[in-house]
Amino acid sequence: MSIQEIGKQIQERRKILHITQADLSEISGVSLRTVKAIEAGDANPTIDILNRVLKPLGLLVSTANRSKNE
Repeated sequence: MSIQEIGKQIQERRKILHITQADLSEISGVSLRTVKAIEAGDANPTIDILNRVLKPLGLLVSTANRSKNE
């Protein structure tokens, strides 16, 4: 999964939960600038940062590799 796809999923989930980017930034302890960049697919966050953003949204990082044919 690309960072663009991850960013899109984060944005969709955040909107479903009615959480603003600023709220997510505050809850996760990740800067607003970074949250915006992740959602836009313009960031290369560490696993730690990504987990901090995903956790409040009830999402997890999958470590499983999927082939492109699945």
